[in-house]
Amino acid sequence: MSLRAAVLGHPISHSKSPALHHAAYSQLGIGISYTAIDVTEELLPSLMRQLRDQPGWRGLSVTMPLKTAMVREVDEVRGVARTLGVVNTVAFEEHGNGFRAIGFNTDVRGIVNAVRHAGGRTPAAPVILGGGGTAGAAVAALAELGAGSALLFVRDTSRTDEVRAAAERLGFSLDIRPMVEAAAPTAAADVVISTLPPRAADGLAADIAALKASTPGVLLDVAYDPWPSLIASVWQSGGGAVVPGLEMLLYQAVEQVRLFSRLEKEVNASVIDVMCDAVGLPRRAL
Repeated sequence: MSLRAAVLGHPISHSKSPALHHAAYSQLGIGISYTAIDVTEELLPSLMRQLRDQPGWRGLSVTMPLKTAMVREVDEVRGVARTLGVVNTVAFEEHGNGFRAIGFNTDVRGIVNAVRHAGGRTPAAPVILGGGGTAGAAVAALAELGAGSALLFVRDTSRTDEVRAAAERLGFSLDIRPMVEAAAPTAAADVVISTLPPRAADGLAADIAALKASTPGVLLDVAYDPWPSLIASVWQSGGGAVVPGLEMLLYQAVEQVRLFSRLEKEVNASVIDVMCDAVGLPRRAL
């Protein structure tokens, strides 16, 4: 029986996940094919019904705009994914004559490792940009890094129910403000996590550049295509450290590989090295 995994999202053609996963499974010597499937939120339930009838599935990587909708499509949600109500990973576990779909969130681990690698310590004045599915993971990551509060800047303050609920469950304080007020507080922040889609931060980047102020903190921009993003370029020009979204993608993908391969200890430095090579990242240690 052939083993399969995939990344789901819309659009999905830009995804680097296939390169990361193919490299890992080749290094591990496991024949897991990994494809990209373009699917909208409306079509997700029917796709999941189809997958349940097909043998050999090991797991799914889940990207925008499906991370919240996937919660309704799995049999169980575990760990921080249950707290956030956001699933970016589905692992299929054998159960009787079939399998159960288990939802996880590896984005939190991806953000924590990316920020720590850049030298980010306990954030005193962090900022989150955007209120979508990854914003909840950013809240959980900041809490794990030791922060108790953050400024959250969004384009529409009325559409923040999910990230508010996640913060409340974590005992984390959010000060939610409109994006038009973001430039000065963002430039002064010690850690900034941008969860905005590609190019969505370009206007803010121009506003920060117009301040002609230093940007001393760490910026993690989860968008990685195109790279460098405008906000990353402006941030680096101001003296700050920039973490590309590919690093977060790498770190969360390592956790997915462990779940899909069912090999915990074997996903070691040699596997991480080939995953870095596959997407042009410097080799990283975890």
